[in-house]
Amino acid sequence: MKQIKNSKIGWIGTGVMGASMFGHLLDAGYKGYVYNRTRSKASLLMEKGAEWINNPQLVAEYSDIVFTMVGYPSDVQEVYFGESGLIKGISKDKILIDMTTTSPSLAKEIYEAALSAKAYALDAPVSGGDVGARNATLSIMAGGEKKIFDKVLPLLKILGKKIVYQGKAGAGQHTKMANQIIIASTMIGVCEGLLYGYKAGLDPEIMLESISGGAAACWTLNNLAPRIMKGDLEPGFYIDHFIKDMGIALDEAKRMNLVLPGLKLAHELYLSLKAGNYGSKGTQALIIALRELSGLTA
Repeated sequence: MKQIKNSKIGWIGTGVMGASMFGHLLDAGYKGYVYNRTRSKASLLMEKGAEWINNPQLVAEYSDIVFTMVGYPSDVQEVYFGESGLIKGISKDKILIDMTTTSPSLAKEIYEAALSAKAYALDAPVSGGDVGARNATLSIMAGGEKKIFDKVLPLLKILGKKIVYQGKAGAGQHTKMANQIIIASTMIGVCEGLLYGYKAGLDPEIMLESISGGAAACWTLNNLAPRIMKGDLEPGFYIDHFIKDMGIALDEAKRMNLVLPGLKLAHELYLSLKAGNYGSKGTQALIIALRELSGLTA
């Protein structure tokens, strides 16, 4: 296999997180190829030196390692198994790394398809949102063959701060499901805490100064509570995508005979936001649903 430092990198998906992530690899000096459904969203990456490629199959043919960071499992399915998909373009020793949050079963399907072409695949979803992507501080959880994880680790270290090998194919996605389950209930707690402080007449910034240094401290409190207080509901992570993730987790939980009432509640609250046309807002927009339940207008 070619040495990582000489590898040609392909990237598919240049959304809120993907563009920043691929930008870090280009800044590190890697030769890069890019494809996205909307070409204009790749323009800044092309200015950095990435070469536009017309479809995923060609990205796989030109690249040694291909990263994908798209929206939904259906998008992953199309990118990998579509008429001009990645699987049709891979050959011996090429590596596919899907960083989308998708189903563990799809991750295993990609792994098996790559193996049949004597290539390799990792599922490596991330956590940390737009801030983590911009600052290269993402948490990356990977599943697949350990030797392939070890090989691409230098690339993952360019993208994230906490990178952990979780086990066989699909293990990365299962870990991300656990991550999303925890975030779902945490977001409810953060929003409810802010509402309580507001109704109690507290200064929210002074309140946060105290509780962010105690047992309530967490990423959501530190990063999203300030956005909520400013009325900033723009996405670091889309509600639509979070609903997708929670749906996957609920399906997996059902398959394992697990009852997760906290996750179910969060899912229902976010579905109400989607019904109110907030699906393109950030997950912190949960504050709207909880304000409405308490009859608050501000």
